[in-house]
Amino acid sequence: MLSKRIIPCLDVDQGRTVKGIRFLNLKDAGDPVELGARYSLDGADELVFLDITATHEKRKTVTELARNVARTINIPFTIGGGISSLEDAASVLNAGADKVTINSAAVRNPSLIEELANKFGSQCVVVAIDAMETDQFWYVYLDGGRTPTHLDLYDWAVEVAERGAGEIMFTSMNHDGTKDGFAVETLAHLSERVTIPVIASGGAGTLYHFEDVFLNGKADAALAASVFHYGDINIKELKIWLKRKKIPVRL
Repeated sequence: MLSKRIIPCLDVDQGRTVKGIRFLNLKDAGDPVELGARYSLDGADELVFLDITATHEKRKTVTELARNVARTINIPFTIGGGISSLEDAASVLNAGADKVTINSAAVRNPSLIEELANKFGSQCVVVAIDAMETDQFWYVYLDGGRTPTHLDLYDWAVEVAERGAGEIMFTSMNHDGTKDGFAVETLAHLSERVTIPVIASGGAGTLYHFEDVFLNGKADAALAASVFHYGDINIKELKIWLKRKKIPVRL
């Protein structure tokens, strides 16, 4: 079995790391580069930096962030937010990012997934999917959770994989920031439907939640924010605990 990855996520708004609950009520959590450096030392496998207002405000992802991270951190990292073209992706990757993540732009222009995969390789392309469960159906949301669609989570995930994405990063908007646990049943079903790795996001609150998402949610990686930002969980201690639970992680 491949090692399971622990990925801190840093949502960036105007150069600062922020975190809220269900995409709302954002609070400052520190400098993203400083936090990323700390997580790298603590044993994080990868980092994700998301400019969470870039798409909504029609701004491009700040390439300077990628440069600053690349100068400071020596583990793989992904940059997302406002990437809607090959040029946007190239600027971030050339600045030092290992991967780009696209979300709203992929829904509005699905062929962008294929273009990015063909140009840079599938390993560089992560498609983020924000979805909310309503009346037992999971629907995709765009623009940082501001714009609802009638697009089914599972159908879209299958299409994303078929178009050449290297990974899917699924965030349950119902669970985001609640610290009540991941959307485990949904993740398990999602992992069964696609052949590419699934990164779980939304709901991490305890060590058990990480065990649950790997064993029962079948996730390949677990992404979290506030539990790391505010010191609720230490990454080294989390990995040692998971190792004791017979879950393969890199120590």
